[in-house]
Amino acid sequence: MREIDLAIVGGGPAGMAAAIAARNKGVENIVIFERDSRMGGILNQCIHNGFGLHTFKEELTGPEYAERYADRVREMDIPVETDTMVLDISKDRVVTILNRGRGVEEVRAKAVILAMGCRERPRGALNIPGYRPQGVYTAGTAQKLVNCEGYVPGREVVILGSGDIGLIMARRMTLEGAHVAAVAELMPYSSGLKRNIVQCLEDYDIPLLLSHTVIDIKGKEKLEGVVIAQVDSKNAPIAGTEQFYPCDTLLLSCGLIPENELSKNCGIDIDPRTNGPIVDEGLETSIDGVFACGNVLHVHDLVDFVSEESARAGESAAAYISKGCKADDSTAVKVIPQNGVRYTVPSEIHTDDLLCDVHIRFRVTGVFKDCAIVIKSGENELLRRKSRILVPSEMLDIIIKQDKLAGTSDDITVSIEEV
Repeated sequence: MREIDLAIVGGGPAGMAAAIAARNKGVENIVIFERDSRMGGILNQCIHNGFGLHTFKEELTGPEYAERYADRVREMDIPVETDTMVLDISKDRVVTILNRGRGVEEVRAKAVILAMGCRERPRGALNIPGYRPQGVYTAGTAQKLVNCEGYVPGREVVILGSGDIGLIMARRMTLEGAHVAAVAELMPYSSGLKRNIVQCLEDYDIPLLLSHTVIDIKGKEKLEGVVIAQVDSKNAPIAGTEQFYPCDTLLLSCGLIPENELSKNCGIDIDPRTNGPIVDEGLETSIDGVFACGNVLHVHDLVDFVSEESARAGESAAAYISKGCKADDSTAVKVIPQNGVRYTVPSEIHTDDLLCDVHIRFRVTGVFKDCAIVIKSGENELLRRKSRILVPSEMLDIIIKQDKLAGTSDDITVSIEEV
């Protein structure tokens, strides 16, 4: 059995950023396991620009952003084993891998970083009536067909869900000569970034139908059209609002799910609100020496935030390896979302002997205007920040100074209050 210091599962932006940060902290024996034939993850099919504004202070495409990190990984001589699937991780950090050339192997690591990313929610999870005709795709699948394979799925398109991938594909299909009839969104607000709504829909006169959903798919062998209806406050279709849209392509952009089968099999505690691991301020999971970062932890808006978070995971893993035990074995206080906050990452903080400031990232449950983000420990107010508007599509990142948290023993609450 091979012995290594740090095993990283996933060679996308999260895995590469974590590896670079760990190497910078002195970890020498690192291996990145990537199931694809090249590094970069989902970025390789995201040929639109808008990446890197925070990290590199310039606008890059997805492949350009990935190449920046891949070049750095190569310069630092960090081994990457591509075409290698991680099958299992044990609680004592034995990683079982399947390589195309070598078969099944086991690798023992001092620390493991989970960076597997996320997957799209498929049609089967949406409970849409109808047959299963040709022409129904997830937005990411269509993106790969168009950008990587050179195939245009169809010419008359309807998109269900206003996630960022769906918005971007509305523009992409239009540029390829297709007609996008509408983007239907179940919620009364878009789940995509405002800039994507403007640049991908409004600039191309593509209608965004809020509080609407697809209630029927027509066609048995090939897609013939969909029926869209308005929904009420309980998301139930309103009778009499049905409208038929003829189309040969339906793209589904209905959310992303962290890829956590490995995490669950390993016995890691999962947060039901994020579908990702429960972690502390160092992004360490409930199993000692196993860390999580990026979209496998919670779904991010921007890859720049993935890279920043993953670098912290790499540094925490390096500290664990150096110490030979849990980075901080003191008692942790809980971080509890309340009053309009859907979840927080981390879910707990070791407030004794903090070495740096703590990032608390979260999303709100709805649209809030003229409000304040309030973070408390018991009756002690740690932070209050006014905001003109908060929306679920934008992840928030609040930094709490370590001196504010030092010695805190009461649970920490994160909530939204009206101003």
